[in-house]
Amino acid sequence: MALLEVRDLAVEYSTERGPLRAVDGVDFDLAEGEALGIIGESGSGKTSLAVALMRLLPSNGTLAGGSIRLARDELTTLDDETFRTTVRWSRMAMVFQGAMHSLNPVIRVGDQIGERLREDGLGKSETRARVEELLTRVGLPMVTAQRYPHELSGGMKQRVMIASALTHDPPLLILDEPTSALDVSIQAQIMNLLKELKAERAISMLFITHDLALASDLCDRVAVVYAGQVRELGSAEQVLGQPTDPYTQRLLASIPSLHAPSPPEFLPGAPPDLREQLGGCRFAARCPLVFEACTEEPPYIEVEGGHRSRCWRHERRGTSEAEVAR
Repeated sequence: MALLEVRDLAVEYSTERGPLRAVDGVDFDLAEGEALGIIGESGSGKTSLAVALMRLLPSNGTLAGGSIRLARDELTTLDDETFRTTVRWSRMAMVFQGAMHSLNPVIRVGDQIGERLREDGLGKSETRARVEELLTRVGLPMVTAQRYPHELSGGMKQRVMIASALTHDPPLLILDEPTSALDVSIQAQIMNLLKELKAERAISMLFITHDLALASDLCDRVAVVYAGQVRELGSAEQVLGQPTDPYTQRLLASIPSLHAPSPPEFLPGAPPDLREQLGGCRFAARCPLVFEACTEEPPYIEVEGGHRSRCWRHERRGTSEAEVAR
């Protein structure tokens, strides 16, 4: 059963040069206990999608359309106060990118983790016990509660942020680049912690990253986003092992490999300016397989069971690569 259902979601920002649609018609489902990876370049709309789900868009951002259903409850129709008290952190929580910027430097870690618990009326001793339980769950000693953020390493801070997100045991955890500021060994520790939480507590996860290797390590399914749209969606094996969209193929080709017969390929060009009127395929200017149909918006179709892709080539299966290449 789908825990989260997102349909035709759109997020728009007002800018001096006009509206910018950072998320445009995004559809996906997330099952209970499943991890879905959202991957793509910087500026593709990954973080905008996450903060829209949490209703934490900046003042110039708006949810321009679409539906968000959590356990079949429509969230877009809830007023802000109801969403804050009944959904955010209790049913859906988020771990933000860069833990060092998310913690108050002059408040002890334990007080920051327990803040929401106290706001909900939990007593002092109960809050302390719950904070210690959460710290233990994420692999930190109880003495961490008495520390200030500057006394902790980057990996410890990120564990604190995960503990904070788990205060109300939400069924859905959104993780926005949770390991981007950490070295490789600490990254591995955080990824192992996330895998343990997923396996032991069946927490559903939306894992936002630009690192395809991390996505393959944790995620059951992967969605590749580009210029505000989902380009390809399927199981990790389908998308990362047998990609059908040219953008996904180019992303994978850009990753260095010790045993690859050829060096990584550079992905030329840059994503389109989302403040301009866009027509046709948004990847066409960078695609080596572009042909005449790409001047029109490509269909988002199912290639095989559960594997969807946004490319005209799937409608022209009789056309050879030589015929569609530049």
